[in-house]
Amino acid sequence: MSTLLLIVLLVLLIAALPAWPYSRGWGYYPSGGLSLVLIIILLLLVFGMI
Repeated sequence: MSTLLLIVLLVLLIAALPAWPYSRGWGYYPSGGLSLVLIIILLLLVFGMI
């Protein structure tokens, strides 16, 4: 389960990078939101809830 979750998070992190001209205006919103999700998942793993 954790390996699958890690793979999905890595794919989402790569997808959140602003690679196209129209997505450069998004700023840090996609990667910031993804980082927040990653921190929450890491906290759940540390506290043994997953």
